[in-house]
Amino acid sequence: MKKIRIILCSLIALVTVGVLVACGGGDNPSGQGSGTSTDGKASNSVVVGISQELDSLDPHNAAYAGTREVLFNMFEGLVKATPTGDIEPAVASEYTVAEDAMSITFKLRDGIVFCDGTPVTVEDVKYSIDRYAGIQGEGSAFSDYKDTEIVDDKTVIINLVNPNTEFIFELTCAILPEANDANVNSNPIGTGPFKYDSYTPGDKLVVVKNENYWKPGQPYLDKVTFKVVADTDMAVMQLNSGTLDIYQYLTADQAMTVGNNFNILEGNVNYVQGMFLNNARAPFDNIKVRQAIYYAVDRDLINDMVFGGKSHVIGTNMIPGASKYYNADTEKTYTHDVEKAKQLLAEAGYPDGFTFTITVPNNYAPHESTAQIIVESLAEVGITAKINLVEFNTWHAEAYVDRNYDATITAVDGRLAPFTWFIKNVSTGNKNFTNYNNPKFDELYNKAISSIDPDEKVEYYKQLQQILADDAASIYVQDPSNLVAVNNQLEGYVFYPVSAQDMSVVKYK
Repeated sequence: MKKIRIILCSLIALVTVGVLVACGGGDNPSGQGSGTSTDGKASNSVVVGISQELDSLDPHNAAYAGTREVLFNMFEGLVKATPTGDIEPAVASEYTVAEDAMSITFKLRDGIVFCDGTPVTVEDVKYSIDRYAGIQGEGSAFSDYKDTEIVDDKTVIINLVNPNTEFIFELTCAILPEANDANVNSNPIGTGPFKYDSYTPGDKLVVVKNENYWKPGQPYLDKVTFKVVADTDMAVMQLNSGTLDIYQYLTADQAMTVGNNFNILEGNVNYVQGMFLNNARAPFDNIKVRQAIYYAVDRDLINDMVFGGKSHVIGTNMIPGASKYYNADTEKTYTHDVEKAKQLLAEAGYPDGFTFTITVPNNYAPHESTAQIIVESLAEVGITAKINLVEFNTWHAEAYVDRNYDATITAVDGRLAPFTWFIKNVSTGNKNFTNYNNPKFDELYNKAISSIDPDEKVEYYKQLQQILADDAASIYVQDPSNLVAVNNQLEGYVFYPVSAQDMSVVKYK
């Protein structure tokens, strides 16, 4: 273990020194750099750095969590997420969930219009939900969706085929104008606080204030530019030179190199970061091998070395932020135990270990650091792991969609509904990229979804988490700390428990 610490300390030190040299000591004494702070305030605009390219401007087809964070500003559903993890009416002004959880009735907000000024109609609502359901397909949350019934020009009823008290959370899906169907990805139109201005693929998306937004007084900013800066060290340089106003997902060491013109806000990413295993590929189809790896990996060391101990070490496929449903006992299912790992490997028929490849997407620097630590940890028990660093879009196509990988270090997200974290592990689920298959898990999942008893539902979800932990379905590491650099002339930035960078509440002091 001492060897691991030396290697990682050296790695972090080199990165830090590189940033310090490039940024002239990590400070920006003039307070202006290229001027976004001063010019931005004058023009009431900000530049937000994002770590990856957008995969679609169509909110119904956006697969990347990073894309959904941005599109949150342009689109809204009948309801929308709040920073506290609840939902609030958006396109709808009120809703009622039936006692049998088989339908939800919505009333449209008076005077609600799209950003181009055209009224939102019940026909637009039906079109949008039917469209989104069709894109999601079988094996998704929308498997319980039956139809959207138009009652009158202000009222719709969402009917389900099975009781589902959580389906309300899925209705954060964007309401779009049916008349714009052919242009949704080239000229996106929504009801959000900002509206589309321009898009340069691989470079930036520019949005401007929606003067027709239904919420009085918001947004405060006139313009937001979401600029792609995939290299986090480069992002730090751009923060310090004044060309970025906001950037998230910094490591603890990178945050220390950001200059005095920024506040560092601390939250959680609300993702499950882990080493996800392809359960259909040997040797990971052997539970003892998976458990051995869990004992071999030092999750506390990863947290300490990459995030300065600020992350929350987890033991299952759910975030602690979902406190009502989260099973904290899973954090103790495995400890760092080298001898136990060796014992299980021998029992599984691998006394001398084996060799495999860890595919790592390049959009989030802590994934690579995590991979380095895991490689060294596994070496202690005789397992040879090789890192394959790939472009994010390559990772998404090959690992996530085609499931062509041994193991991968990534972070998965969920939405407000607790079932969204576990549908990824249902054997027939279309998002089950780990090929996990446990009939007991599937049966319990279906009970959790259909239960209308709140206490029973909580218990089912906690049991599901323990099954994933006991099976070592994957190596769940942490809900990473999210360190965000925000220009100190700005205020109002908030964290959400879902993929969202809400710029409607950000303003200059």
